[in-house]
Amino acid sequence: MISDPVRWPDAAEAVIRGDLTVAVAYVTPAGGAVATSVSPVGLGDREAGTSGFTTSLGFPKKLERILRDPHVSLAYHTREHGFAASSSYVLAQGAASVDLRPSPERLAELMRASEPFLGETRRGPVWDWLLREYHQERVFVDVQVERVAVWPDLTARGAMTITGAAWPDMPTEQKPPRNGTGPRVDVAALARQIAGLPHRLLAYRGADGFPVIVPVTVTGHDDAGLRLDVPPGLLPPGGRRAGFLAHAFRPQCVGLSMRTLTGWLTVTDEGARYAPHTSKGLAAPPYRTLLTVSNGLLAKYGLWRARRDGTAARLQSLTVRAPAD
Repeated sequence: MISDPVRWPDAAEAVIRGDLTVAVAYVTPAGGAVATSVSPVGLGDREAGTSGFTTSLGFPKKLERILRDPHVSLAYHTREHGFAASSSYVLAQGAASVDLRPSPERLAELMRASEPFLGETRRGPVWDWLLREYHQERVFVDVQVERVAVWPDLTARGAMTITGAAWPDMPTEQKPPRNGTGPRVDVAALARQIAGLPHRLLAYRGADGFPVIVPVTVTGHDDAGLRLDVPPGLLPPGGRRAGFLAHAFRPQCVGLSMRTLTGWLTVTDEGARYAPHTSKGLAAPPYRTLLTVSNGLLAKYGLWRARRDGTAARLQSLTVRAPAD
């Protein structure tokens, strides 16, 4: 652990404060990693060495896994529709904590911070009722950053500079799953599904437990999986569990598409190949009013379900136990 806050360089600060959408990765009990996209709305405090994002109780599996294993990484991988002009690829890794019951002041500050990124908040009696859970039941994931890696361009090629903990050695190979390492979903259909999603990233658990998130290019596919072009020196040789994220988004995230995969990564001298095992897709409508209504209704349903099935209480118990684990 780093005792003093990691104060990242100016190039990283502009990116952390300005990117509209970032990739977040967390680890799984089987030793893999899952990557998804979030809009952190500039959450970050360089003096305190913290970054983070918000989510909701409607995604309990993500929260449970972060609470059980707080190793989290954030990849600032695209300047699209954001405010940072830098071309740097930034990877921040650290230990996460979860604030399930943020103060009214913190929630109010989040609303103010989000408007430059996501647009003006809808207000009025009907909108206030519809969006009450969406705005007032947010969950904060705060990351005490332990390492920030910066590459000069968004492909993560070129010389890497490190602030904080030294970059670890490559992890060893993992034991193959009992059900085999080959694809478990239709690779050709998957290739069509991600064809229009320009941002592609791969995540695996590093030797020190932190996920490593790497931008990749899909160069082709066959029955064995997706063929990948990757930055040199960032993928460990051999086989391991890994997550894959493909996504696209529009200004203010009014309209986004995302596909998250879990699977098996194999890296040899001949290249990298990814065999997908699971595939989940998400799409939001490209119309602001329809998106706002959908967000409000989904937040209401998610909170109702979390209370009904005990998710909220279970997450709270994990939050209490987390410091001792």
